[in-house]
Amino acid sequence: MRVLAAMSGGVDSAVAAARMVDAGHDVTGVHLALSSNPQSFRSGARGCCTLEDSRDARRAADVLGIPFYIWDLAERFRADVVDDFVAEYAAGRTPNPCLRCNEKIKFAAVLDRALALGFDAVCTGHYARILDGPHGRELHRAADPEKDQSYVLGVLTSDQLRHAMFPLGDTVKTEIRDEAARRGLAVADKPDSHDICFIADGDTAGFLRNQLGEAPGELVDTSGSVVGEHDGTYGFTIGQRKGLRIGRPAADGKPRYVLDISPVDRRVTVGPREDLAVDEVVGMTPRWCGAAPSGAMECAAQFRAHGTAVPSRVEVDGDAVTVRFHEAQEGVAPGQAVVLYDGDRVIGSATIERTAAWAGSPA
Repeated sequence: MRVLAAMSGGVDSAVAAARMVDAGHDVTGVHLALSSNPQSFRSGARGCCTLEDSRDARRAADVLGIPFYIWDLAERFRADVVDDFVAEYAAGRTPNPCLRCNEKIKFAAVLDRALALGFDAVCTGHYARILDGPHGRELHRAADPEKDQSYVLGVLTSDQLRHAMFPLGDTVKTEIRDEAARRGLAVADKPDSHDICFIADGDTAGFLRNQLGEAPGELVDTSGSVVGEHDGTYGFTIGQRKGLRIGRPAADGKPRYVLDISPVDRRVTVGPREDLAVDEVVGMTPRWCGAAPSGAMECAAQFRAHGTAVPSRVEVDGDAVTVRFHEAQEGVAPGQAVVLYDGDRVIGSATIERTAAWAGSPA
């Protein structure tokens, strides 16, 4: 097949491309330029959008003996990922930009262009597996549970899965580094990127403040009493404990957590940990990795990239997906993705619109 290998400049995508070459495919490497000013993004191990990364990707392609190109997707990335990230925080929600990048950039903009150019598939260094099963092409968890990235790939449709390849899904990360060294790839010891690639210094609250400006407001407890002040609701996420700047301790002396974020009146509500518990979420705009289910089903639901999937009962009604956890969960926030699993197989995902507390009152 003609395979377009998305090469970030890291060890995973380099080995993924190498494995495609070994498999006999006609491979072309492409690095995605996602910033109009890459020097403003983080350098070294702190991201995947730097000039250094593009050079590392080119050197890896040279070692593999494959053609290499750089595609400028900075404008699309800004609109679909960065602007969306800012808008979601401004609305008091908690987005996942990596998931959005996979949905809008790597398996939409890139895949669409690849197919138009005559490629059969796009290959990446994600840790996940694609298997043929009773549901057609199925997305499954990776063999390495510590590196599994099926959560951030849960937005892929069955058609996108037909044109996606994840050559690393059956291998643990330590073996990937050893393989890269044997192949003579200079990125063998390059640290993994982490955090949000488009925030230069890792200061998410500072980045959002620069984008949205200061919008001071009040921290209140569940009775409505003012217990502190803040510079902007965008600096908080549901379940946050640190950095609250509360003026006086709670009557019971216990820590307080962010329970609710209201950008309209600039209020952040804090309270005891037990008030974080929810047993139900409603997700919208579902994306199914196969045929859309209908009615009710038992499955596992995961709402964080590195979280644990928990037993749940799910009801699908058109574009609404209601997930009821068998046991109450903490730190679930609107804007997060809830990804549904049948064992290791990804059923699909939805964006959390609202939650309900364990006692049944709105959260």
